[in-house]
This record gives sequence, C-alpha cells and structure tokens, in this order.
Amino acid sequence: MALKLLLLLTLMFFSTLQFSVVADCQGLCKVRCGAHSRPNVCTRACGTCCARCKCVPPGTYGNRQACGKCYTEMTTHGNRPKCP
Repeated sequence: MALKLLLLLTLMFFSTLQFSVVADCQGLCKVRCGAHSRPNVCTRACGTCCARCKCVPPGTYGNRQACGKCYTEMTTHGNRPKCP
C-alpha cells in the first residue's frame, strides 16, 4: 500500500513539474534573453524551443547542453542553431 502511494505521489509530482516548466516558457525565455542584443527575436526563438523541447537552459548564455539533444540539434533553415 505504501509503495502504491509513493508511486502515485511521484507520478503526480513529475506531471506537475513538466506542466509548470512548459507553462512558464514566456517567463523563462524572458530571463534567458534578457541580455541579448535582440531580445524580441531571442524570446520568440526561445519560446519555440521551449514548447518543443520543454526546457530552457539556465543563465543568459551557453549551457545549451543542459536541455539535451532536442535543444542543441534544432536548427534554422540556414542550418544555424535555432535555440538561444
């Protein structure tokens, strides 16, 4: 019984965590792009990446590997990295 309860609580925690990250893409991207020379362009690209990959790297620059392959391998039509 205790194991079932623990499993249920764990499942609820992770489903809530994933939703909160996706729901806060705008806020996370605003922080990520705060020091960018073109914050509107950066925020738009970051929002797309956040929606698809469900992750925004910490800080204002670098750390892209923290979000995994989805974030690091997404490219523009010009084959440049899409995600800031």
